[in-house]
Amino acid sequence: MPKFPLAMAFLAALLFGAATPASKKLLQTLPTFQLAGLLYLGAALGVIPLIVKERKFSWPWKLDRKTALRLLGAISLGGVVGPVLLLFGLKLASSASVSLWLNLELIATVLFGYLVFRDKLSTHAWVATVGTLAAATLLSISEGYAGVQAGLLVALACFCWGLDNHFTALITGITPAQTTFWKGLVAGIINLVIGLQLDVYTATVSLTAAALFVGVFSYGISLLLYITSAQKLGATRSQIIFSSAPFFGVILAATFLREPISMAQIIATVVIIISLVFLFFEQHLHTHRHEATVHEHWHRHDDGHHDHLFPGAPRATYHSHRHEHKAMTHTHPHWPDPEHRHEHNED
Repeated sequence: MPKFPLAMAFLAALLFGAATPASKKLLQTLPTFQLAGLLYLGAALGVIPLIVKERKFSWPWKLDRKTALRLLGAISLGGVVGPVLLLFGLKLASSASVSLWLNLELIATVLFGYLVFRDKLSTHAWVATVGTLAAATLLSISEGYAGVQAGLLVALACFCWGLDNHFTALITGITPAQTTFWKGLVAGIINLVIGLQLDVYTATVSLTAAALFVGVFSYGISLLLYITSAQKLGATRSQIIFSSAPFFGVILAATFLREPISMAQIIATVVIIISLVFLFFEQHLHTHRHEATVHEHWHRHDDGHHDHLFPGAPRATYHSHRHEHKAMTHTHPHWPDPEHRHEHNED
């Protein structure tokens, strides 16, 4: 694996992991809704360079009805509700514990894939799910009643993002960067307006800039780096690296916020790492049938589903253009990768 894309994937994880301890600090002076709004407005600003590079912009009201509804679901759950629940939980618990609880997002994504979107869940995935839930429970109990409340709030946020991940994976005709832009812009404005109705805005210019700065880098630039690394490393490798983000959050919380690392957090970290190993290194074969369709979505030509030619686009590079899928039935290795899950009918 090339060193530069590898470094970008780790930097993306570091920036995303830094969001939790940084938000904990900002919550000392900024109300929850106002901070959530500023963070996601920052995310919208952060992905603008990638959108400019794409040289093609999609307006939400020009999308087909299904895509528009999925984008609306992603904005509502992933952009409006999820961040607010996370920040309320962060007020009650240490940022180190909240960072570790964020691993529940991946578990929520897998569970929704199994329960709602007809994905198969193997023994490895069940072991990973039980292990991560056990670690989250241990963390909640170790922090007392407030920890249980915080754990439930963060878990609800992760379930929102789990559904958000599936909605986003099914969106066609708009790139991930533009999805993030609209999610950040719309959700940021909504939460900021709610925050202004609930509390007088007393933040200084420097504090406002700091909140936007965290949003730009932890949610915007982080995504930009992740997508760029995924184009070179592949979705699965880059996602494995990105899963280190919560652990970066724990390290930064201990280093900069001087939060003590408890024995419960150490045990939970070990259990979560083992669970992620079970989940990420699972691979299985299944046969599925694709119906003929014509659409536009984010894809690469070496994924086993896109065998058409497109001049100027290397097979291993993600890009978006309108193309035709012919009806076909085939068997190939499938990784538990929610961001690049495809719709299929099981034979």
